[in-house]
Amino acid sequence: MELKNDSFNALYTYTKALSVALRFRDELTRLHSERVRNLAAAVGLRCNLNDSELEELKIAASFHDIGKIGIPDSILLKPGSFNDAEWAVMKTHAVIGEKIIASTELEGSLKASKLIRHHHERFDGGGYPDGLKGERIPLCARIITLTDSYDAMAMTRKYHTAKSHAEVMDVLRQETGRKHDPELMAIFGEVIESSPLKAA
Repeated sequence: MELKNDSFNALYTYTKALSVALRFRDELTRLHSERVRNLAAAVGLRCNLNDSELEELKIAASFHDIGKIGIPDSILLKPGSFNDAEWAVMKTHAVIGEKIIASTELEGSLKASKLIRHHHERFDGGGYPDGLKGERIPLCARIITLTDSYDAMAMTRKYHTAKSHAEVMDVLRQETGRKHDPELMAIFGEVIESSPLKAA
């Protein structure tokens, strides 16, 4: 990942050790985060984000799941579905991730940490942790939500088999207006068709 701004380069360097830690904890999550970063950056370019916004997006996408370091293995690595109590614990990863990145106190960390906090908000207000709705959700967080959803469905996980590109897009379209920003979905639909990360 190329970072043009020295402050963001410092932030990425400082937090790179966290990525290594996550790899040892859960390699699938680390690889997922890399794909989400690359997809999010491509969408961000199409949204005409400026250089600073793009770097914030890349950092946040790279570490959007870093809070999973704080989730017990019994939940994080569970092959089946979560019960209500387990799901409540899993949802804390967004806030844990925010705190981890913000704690670096480096330039850019606060903005990136807020994107991490909000990457599970929903366009209809039904997400977490704050129930933000529509454009109250930061644009870069909405981008991460969409690219995160695509990659999560396109890859085999412990709890589901990979869906085809067509199947994933069908789900995303059904979720548009509820989970995803309709305008952003239209942009994503164009970007993913020519992306090397497009599912089979």
